[in-house]
Amino acid sequence: MKSKLILYLWCMCTFSACTSSGKGGKEETLYSGEIRIAVDESFKPIMEEELQVYHALTPEALITPIYCSEVEAVNLLLKDSVRLAVTNRRLTEEELISFHTRKFFPESILMALSGVALITHHSNPDSLITIEEFRRIATGETTEWKGLNPDSKLGCIQVVFDNPNSGTVHYVIDSICQGKPLSPSLKALKSNEEVIDYVATTPDALGVIGANWIGNKTDTTRLSFNQRVRVMSVSGNRKATPENSYRPYQAYLALKKYPLTHEVYILINDPKGALPTGLMTFLTRERGQRIILKSGLVPATQPVRIVNVKDDF
Repeated sequence: MKSKLILYLWCMCTFSACTSSGKGGKEETLYSGEIRIAVDESFKPIMEEELQVYHALTPEALITPIYCSEVEAVNLLLKDSVRLAVTNRRLTEEELISFHTRKFFPESILMALSGVALITHHSNPDSLITIEEFRRIATGETTEWKGLNPDSKLGCIQVVFDNPNSGTVHYVIDSICQGKPLSPSLKALKSNEEVIDYVATTPDALGVIGANWIGNKTDTTRLSFNQRVRVMSVSGNRKATPENSYRPYQAYLALKKYPLTHEVYILINDPKGALPTGLMTFLTRERGQRIILKSGLVPATQPVRIVNVKDDF
């Protein structure tokens, strides 16, 4: 009798180790339960597509995304308010130490390649820009369109971006401005949708936005952009020419010819290997990666067909 009791308790402990309690006390497994995840708002379009398919394939799972700034997404992960976040950077050494002191061992898993797009009003004739010119605009050294093109009839450059704590802004500060602060004249809006709306109605505007937001949803080839705005071609050379400048097409992101290309990461802290791990597996395996491929971004594990694109300047 005693041996049977021990066997029963061992089985119960083993079963409990394979599941965890989700929201409302519901059993959480790799494929069932209710959780929240944090997503940098820059990646809202692609994550909405991913979750729509995931929920159709996994009806016992309910995942509620929190679309927020990158800073907030990482903070939610650090506070254990979520166990999975999608951002455009890895966890820092300081953040990893914070987890390790609490006996947690999170991972940063490459999900895709994306980019930062620069958008202007359709009436703006300036379609080329170098990284150095963009850096000077971002730091406030260049404030007028004449600083890019002496013949420009436009006035002050009205730079707008989505959120002062977004991954897009952090990428610009760290990778383009090399740690220098952004100009105080730059204007922060509430979302990427607002950036597009503002640029579409403001001739002097320069929008800084996630490449995930500029795709033309009616074009299944993903070889054109949102028709409401104009997407600038960016050069890593000292002088921008049509030959050395690129727009954030999928092929140029994959080959890293587009100078503002960056990585997208899944940050996961799921010691019990439950529903967050199930979602991470979906996002990084064939079905989830295929959705990224069709979105115009570059999947981390799927091959990309390279297509030559001729831009009109």
